[in-house]
Amino acid sequence: MPEDILVDVQSVSFSYDRSPVLKGIRMRVPRGKMVAIMGASGSGKTTLLRIIGGQLRPSAGGVYIAGHAVHELDSADLYRLRRRMSMLYQHGALFTDLTVYENVAFPLREQTKFGEAMIRDLVLMKLEAVGMRGAHRLMPAELSGGMARRVALARAVVLDPLLVMYDEPFAGLDPIALAVIGQLIRKLNDALGATSIVVSHDVVESLSIVDYLYFISEGVIVGEGTPDEIRRSPMPYVRQFVNGEIDGPVPFHYPARPYAVDVRLAPGGGHV
Repeated sequence: MPEDILVDVQSVSFSYDRSPVLKGIRMRVPRGKMVAIMGASGSGKTTLLRIIGGQLRPSAGGVYIAGHAVHELDSADLYRLRRRMSMLYQHGALFTDLTVYENVAFPLREQTKFGEAMIRDLVLMKLEAVGMRGAHRLMPAELSGGMARRVALARAVVLDPLLVMYDEPFAGLDPIALAVIGQLIRKLNDALGATSIVVSHDVVESLSIVDYLYFISEGVIVGEGTPDEIRRSPMPYVRQFVNGEIDGPVPFHYPARPYAVDVRLAPGGGHV
C-alpha cells in the first residue's frame, strides 16, 4: 500500500444473512485528507464505516489501515489499532451522568496513564478548540444539540487520533450549528494532521469541507471525485443526489405492480 494512503478498502463485500449490502467496494483515503461517503438511506454507508473500524468483518475483500489488515486482526491487535482511531456518533453519544469535562477526560483516563494535571490541560485545550471550555461543568442535559456535538467532537480528538470517523455528524442540527460543526471538523483535521472519513447526507456542507467524495448506491460505488468534479458530474445518480431531484435513478415509488392492476375503476369511478 502506498505510504500516502492511510485507509485502503479492497473489493469489500458484505451481506446480512443472504442479503447483499456491499458489493466489491474499492476506495482509498489519503493521509491528512477528508473523504466523504454519501448515498441514500440503506445504501450501505454506515455498514462500510463499521467494517473500516473492525466492528464487522467483510464476507470478501479486505480493509487496510496504516498497513494493518483490519479484517484479519485478533481482538488484542484490533484494540491496539483502535486506540489510534476515533468515532463521532450521529447524536454525540455523551455519557449522560458525566459532566462535559468528565466526558472529554474519559478516553484519557481509560487509555493513558497521564496524571490529573496533564488530563486537565488536555481536556481544557480540546474544549477551548471547540469553543466549549466555559461549559466544562455542565451536564449533557443542559446542552443544546449543537453544543453537545461540539463536546463530542472534543472527546473524539482528545487523544489526537490517526483516523477520525464521523457518522452523520450534521444530523438534527440547525443551519448555524451545522456550519460551526462542519468548519470545526475541517479545522481540527488540519490542525491535528489527522485523516477523516465522513458519512453524511448533507451535500452542501460536505462539498464545502471534504477533499474527495464517494457515492454509494445499492452496495456499489456509482460516482466519485473532488467537490468540483462532483458539482460538474454528468452521472445521473450523483446529479440527482447533489441537486435533490425527485426523478432519477432513485425512484420515488417503492417497486410495485402497475397501478391499474391494483386499482380497477368501474365506469362510474368506483372500485371493483
